Amino acid sequence: MDNLKKKINNCFISVNIQKDDFDVNTEIQSIGSIKKIGGIANFIGVVRDSQNEKDELISLELEHYPGMTEKAIMSICRDALKRWKINFVSVIHRVGNLKTGDNIVLVITASAHRKESFKSAEFIMDFLKSRAPIWKKEHYKTHSSWVQSKETDELSLKNW
Repeated sequence: MDNLKKKINNCFISVNIQKDDFDVNTEIQSIGSIKKIGGIANFIGVVRDSQNEKDELISLELEHYPGMTEKAIMSICRDALKRWKINFVSVIHRVGNLKTGDNIVLVITASAHRKESFKSAEFIMDFLKSRAPIWKKEHYKTHSSWVQSKETDELSLKNW
């Protein structure tokens, strides 16, 4: 659907916004044979059911602004690159109507050392959740509502 790829300071960065699901193994294999990599970290976000036991989530609708979303996520990845020596970053974020259990987001980072991979993946995910222009609407049997930003998500950003 929409993607942006760049090589910055020997780090390959790929950002994809798509409707189709992704395969984690295929995405990790796309790293190829970068010899400087000693650790690969990944995070997969999935659609969960409602936290309210009275409402069953039917679907989660994700919308974005093409062009703006990829650039915002690329900026987050660049910020991670300024903090950690990483060799590879891939972010895939799905849009459209998703069901409970469907994959939403994949963040992969790779570096010479595991701690840089772990920290950079966590950093990217924290900022992706709060700063990427992606809007979420939950659909239930009786109503629909837009997902609001959570205070805990904003507090996570202050740790960085």
